[in-house]
Amino acid sequence: MPSIRLLPDLLVSQIAAGEVVERPASVLKELLENSFDAGASSIAVTLEEGGIRRIQVEDDGAGIAREDLPLALASHATSKIGTLDDLEAVATMGFRGEALASIAAVARLSIVSRTADAAHGYAIRAEAGEEPEPAARAQGTTVSVSDLYFNTPARKKFLRTEATEFGHCDEVFRRVALAHPALEFSLRHNGRVSSHVRKQSLAERAAALLGREFVDSSVAVDVQSGPLRLQGLAGSPQAARNRADMQYFFVNGRFVRDRLLAHAAREAWRELLHGERQPAYVLFLELDPRGVDVNVHPAKTEVRFREARAVHQFVLHAVGRALAPSAAQAPVAYAEVAPGPAPLRPAFQPRFAVEQPVAAYQSFVSAATQAAQLPASDTVPPLGYALAQLHGVYILAQNEAGLVLVDMHAAHERIVMEQLRQSIDAGAVQRQQLLVPVVFRTEALEVATAEENAGALESLGLEVSVAGPNELSVRAAPVLLANGDVASLVRGVLAELREFGAAQVLAARRDELLAGMACHAAVRANRVLSVAEMNALLREMETTERSGSCNHGRPTWYQLTLGDLDKLFLRGR
Repeated sequence: MPSIRLLPDLLVSQIAAGEVVERPASVLKELLENSFDAGASSIAVTLEEGGIRRIQVEDDGAGIAREDLPLALASHATSKIGTLDDLEAVATMGFRGEALASIAAVARLSIVSRTADAAHGYAIRAEAGEEPEPAARAQGTTVSVSDLYFNTPARKKFLRTEATEFGHCDEVFRRVALAHPALEFSLRHNGRVSSHVRKQSLAERAAALLGREFVDSSVAVDVQSGPLRLQGLAGSPQAARNRADMQYFFVNGRFVRDRLLAHAAREAWRELLHGERQPAYVLFLELDPRGVDVNVHPAKTEVRFREARAVHQFVLHAVGRALAPSAAQAPVAYAEVAPGPAPLRPAFQPRFAVEQPVAAYQSFVSAATQAAQLPASDTVPPLGYALAQLHGVYILAQNEAGLVLVDMHAAHERIVMEQLRQSIDAGAVQRQQLLVPVVFRTEALEVATAEENAGALESLGLEVSVAGPNELSVRAAPVLLANGDVASLVRGVLAELREFGAAQVLAARRDELLAGMACHAAVRANRVLSVAEMNALLREMETTERSGSCNHGRPTWYQLTLGDLDKLFLRGR
């Protein structure tokens, strides 16, 4: 058996490089983080052949003193931490002091740097025994990395095409640029400018890097609770995508892929997204550095929270509240101010007067027990006033911006579900005794389920009793649902109870259950509504949380502005 021996320093460095330098994008990430830590206000990136041939990062940061340049290339040499306490409270992007040494072990690396008090800059190459030499340079640092894996050809074979490697570099550039909108960034590839962003607000930066459409269909998040603060942009259901390729989560400015945070975000969108659609977001979590361990992954993309449960719940509720505006709050856009997420302002300016077709209207028939007269208002509501009903499915309304299209069934589904949720949360589901009990035939298994879960049914506002060996009788139902198909409603609830059990249905699956119940009570297609009923539905949408999407994640209304209509009819051309 071979004896144990110490590995050569170069081999040790190359092994370490395997953890840090996965591909050109890994090199770019480390260099960009060093530039940020140096206090740079402007960072320029130059790539050749997707970063395989050359990666160069220039900044105007503090620079590196001549005597520190050799140390900058040494393993585990850093100015960012000095003690265990520093490591536990690290507030910089880099801190291990191994990035440059690891890169130099598998590529040709050189540094040119100048500090503010130096007469000129100094250059050094990462080759044994070389000393810094005078060089021309303004204050800041330039790091050049060329011929990646020139001395480890086996690893070079694992690199992909130039286009693929550039794509990974571009994604790293985008993440860092999103994290620091107060800095200027530029990216040049094979001699051509790929991206250039000036110092700007988060909304401007997101629009430049992710597209204006994402920003226009997002809501601002800015919530603080004790030491935790969450800021950023949360995409509406209309901004959702087929893939999870527009999800950016930063912890204390560091991009992370964290299962706990991803799960919290997904749960916040759960009621709003249809099928397998993925949410889009750019979110920044800030907390005491001592509350998060960033030293758990070689690439520093994973973290561990000391109070994981508290962080999960905070993120879930902060995003959930931001995503739960009523329709009255929904038609908004971002103002262009700096720094950080911009405040909201109306997305439209009035172009003409809008008059209410009727002076007063009744509350929506299927959602209230009595008619109520509402006073006329001089202010046009956000969703405007009803004009007509289209094919018994859509409501057409006029507001200050133009034309509003509403899917009346989808909108009413959301209204009923939110009202059910509120009444159940308050422990006071209003029940209505049915004038004639609804009796229906069913299977013996459903009869047994009804008997075993009488308490759960009662908590949902349903009074169900056994009328025979294969018959059930419904004597009361929630007020909101009493005019719907009560037999189908009860069958659906019993199916949920039989499959998942009362505890699960009333906890984890409660929202799915309420969505199904609301669907039975919502107005159906081809039902003719009066103008008063249509207006009542619009007013309820304006005061109902999450009314921009139905219980299945589909949109409930859409705004066509006068500008949109002008384009359709080629006006002004």
